Amino acid sequence: MRRTWGVIAVLLTAVLLAGCTANSGSVSTDSSGSTGSSEGDVGAVAPEQDFSVDKAPYGSVVTGTTGDVNTSNRDVITTGSMSITATDPVAASESAVTITEQAGGRVDSRSENPGTDVQPASATLTLRIPSDELDRTLAELKKLGRLNFVSLNAQDVTQQSQDLDARITALTTSVDRLLALMASATSTTDLISIEDALSSRQGELESLQSQRDFLADQIDYSTVQLELVSEGTVAAGGPDNFWTGIIAGWTALVAAAGGLLIGLGVALPWLVILAIFGAIALVIVRVLARRRKAA
Repeated sequence: MRRTWGVIAVLLTAVLLAGCTANSGSVSTDSSGSTGSSEGDVGAVAPEQDFSVDKAPYGSVVTGTTGDVNTSNRDVITTGSMSITATDPVAASESAVTITEQAGGRVDSRSENPGTDVQPASATLTLRIPSDELDRTLAELKKLGRLNFVSLNAQDVTQQSQDLDARITALTTSVDRLLALMASATSTTDLISIEDALSSRQGELESLQSQRDFLADQIDYSTVQLELVSEGTVAAGGPDNFWTGIIAGWTALVAAAGGLLIGLGVALPWLVILAIFGAIALVIVRVLARRRKAA
């Protein structure tokens, strides 16, 4: 009898445990179902989004270098120099002036030296070329002969330009205020004081405006020093093989010997005169020495 009640107790315990397990399973199912009804039907767990810079799902990444920065609003002064070997430098100088004027520029200085027996022909010009026409004009100038060298230098003066503009604006405002005060002045003392301040402000304003105009001219027009020379004026390049090296060495030796002979010819008259004075001095010294011995 006790065994029967023991078996019954075991069976009841097993049934209760099975019921608890079923209830817990139904709760988890209901929980998942309620979640699905609130957030929508999700067939699978959504993958975790990647917010790294490489993929950037919420926006594109800006890439580039400093060379991509727009410099069109910068104030730049461009200066340079170039040398060209021309058959006729004087005629090439006329062509250079024409090319510059057709580009909207001007010639600030011009010097021409025609060829003589003692010097080859040459020309030197200071060209002011519009900055936006510089590249095209230089390409046209290179056609005048054989280019020896070209050098360009750009200087950024944006900060200086902005500083001048700010100071000019401030002084203009100050002058306008002083003019308004002068118009409403009621005493001679106030009028004289305002006139003195106004004169000082106007003088400083005119000076700044002059500086700004000069700077604007330097920015708008690039300055190029052009040198035109004759054939043979600029030394040719060095030898590129053994035989041309021998020829170059022999030519240098002959030139050096010729230079020594020329120098000897220039010094010979002076050497003769020095020899004559030296001989006279030697004779005088010997005569004086003999007299001393005789005495």
